[in-house]
Amino acid sequence: MRFFFWSLAAVILVPLAVSIARGMAYEGSWRDAPRHSAGLAPDPGKTPEAIVQIYTARAFSWRGYVATHPWIIVKRSGADSFTRYEVVGWGGGQSLKTNYTIPDGYWFGAEPSLMAEYRGAGIDGLIDRIEAAIESYPFKDQYRSWPGPNSNTFLAHVAREVPELRLDIPANAIGKDYRSWDTPIAWAPSGTGVQASLLGIAGVTLGLEEGVEVNLLGLNFGIDILRPALRVPGLGRIGMQEDVARQAEAVTTN
Repeated sequence: MRFFFWSLAAVILVPLAVSIARGMAYEGSWRDAPRHSAGLAPDPGKTPEAIVQIYTARAFSWRGYVATHPWIIVKRSGADSFTRYEVVGWGGGQSLKTNYTIPDGYWFGAEPSLMAEYRGAGIDGLIDRIEAAIESYPFKDQYRSWPGPNSNTFLAHVAREVPELRLDIPANAIGKDYRSWDTPIAWAPSGTGVQASLLGIAGVTLGLEEGVEVNLLGLNFGIDILRPALRVPGLGRIGMQEDVARQAEAVTTN
């Protein structure tokens, strides 16, 4: 029992310590934090096909020690610009923002990474479903960094409403497990399993994409079986990385 306790403590605390050390590498105010393009989004003027990209980046300031911020960009066939959707906890008005900043920009100093990308036949229809899910997001006028609803709650909502995305949201996306008190049980965000969550504070997720993931006070840890990896707080994932191309193929071939 003692060995189990210390092993569990190491799984939680070591990744958190590494994440905190990484987060402290950038120090500065939001005014001078880099927000330039990361070069991940294609030039829409030279790309006629429809595109969906989903990004995540370390959250700003101390939140980035343990949490991430995601957003979605879409471009329909023939369009010459992207539309960006996300939830932001400042800036006035409702928390759901459209075109808050450039499509693939650094998030207040944090370099974004591409969680998923979808292109080709059928993607215009996928965009219709994504935008309908965005419109149905129930917490447009609410935001709490912990335990939610926040930007990761928004992404999880879209993922559940559009299960063909098969989106595996990382373990360090605090807020993704937030559920209203009257709906504690739902599909996992990937649509490939189930989730039980008490207001995002405690719960468990079982899914083909997520594997087995336990939520304790908003900190998630578990095992991804499909692509072997540990799911840990702070760092999100240790092991085999997600395959963005695999996710795109899964959508475009259905």
